[in-house]
Amino acid sequence: MSASAEEYYVPHGTNWPIIGSIGLATTVIGFANYLHGSSIWMTFVGLAILIFMMWGWFGQVIKESMEGKYSAQVDMSFRWSMGWFIFSEVMFFAAFFGALFYARMFSIPWLDGASNNAATAELLWPEFEAAWPLLEVPLAEKFEQAKMAMGAWGLPAINTVILLTSGVTVTWAHHALKKNQRSQLVWGLALTVALGFLFVGLQAWEYVHAYNDLGLKMTSGIYGSTFFMLTGFHGFHVTMGATMLLIILFRAMKGHFSPDNHFAFEAVAWYWHFVDVVWLGLFIFVYWI
Repeated sequence: MSASAEEYYVPHGTNWPIIGSIGLATTVIGFANYLHGSSIWMTFVGLAILIFMMWGWFGQVIKESMEGKYSAQVDMSFRWSMGWFIFSEVMFFAAFFGALFYARMFSIPWLDGASNNAATAELLWPEFEAAWPLLEVPLAEKFEQAKMAMGAWGLPAINTVILLTSGVTVTWAHHALKKNQRSQLVWGLALTVALGFLFVGLQAWEYVHAYNDLGLKMTSGIYGSTFFMLTGFHGFHVTMGATMLLIILFRAMKGHFSPDNHFAFEAVAWYWHFVDVVWLGLFIFVYWI
């Protein structure tokens, strides 16, 4: 029976949450054991369980949506849920940007004697000079030092153009969907997916260059750790976003969306625009300034 505006669909009991919890726990425990010398296979088992859970649970939601079981109230709950999820992602990246800003604006100047810390600077690292990116690190025999910083106007600039262009193509697809122009919808999504995975491929190439040619690694002091943490997590989010867009593309090709009922598309588009905005921050504060 289809839901009306006055009715709120109450889903039936399901085992998917507990399956997802088992998969997540298995993944985390397996990875922790791997870091302590155990096999990586437990992690892969956990990831397989998570993929199985997402395939089954999302498939169930799609089926219920296609059957018309969701009312306007359910749609609003989906929108609030996605909004809070993206807000949590904003806070996630804010923590890493905060660490970068703290190191650049406070810790590094303090090591050079700023804010009446001259005596401390003399005791800790007398020959230190405040500069960013910080390539030289103390105890060089224990920590690897990068040869040079990653420039902004090579692959990072190209990737910026690619990601901004993908924001335009997904918006084009959205407008095509609202006008029920199926061909333009599919082409817009296909271009967005292609640009997303191209971005990931070029970032992987950039990492090879950083590791082999620049000596830039996670162990290369505060610059290396913040660089890889910020760009690495962003690359993971781009990969997840492109994968979600690929699923939306397959659904669009099957005719799943209508001009009045397409929140799944909108949710992924919101996520993709969030990824775009984060990258602009990365390009400015990690690569450029």
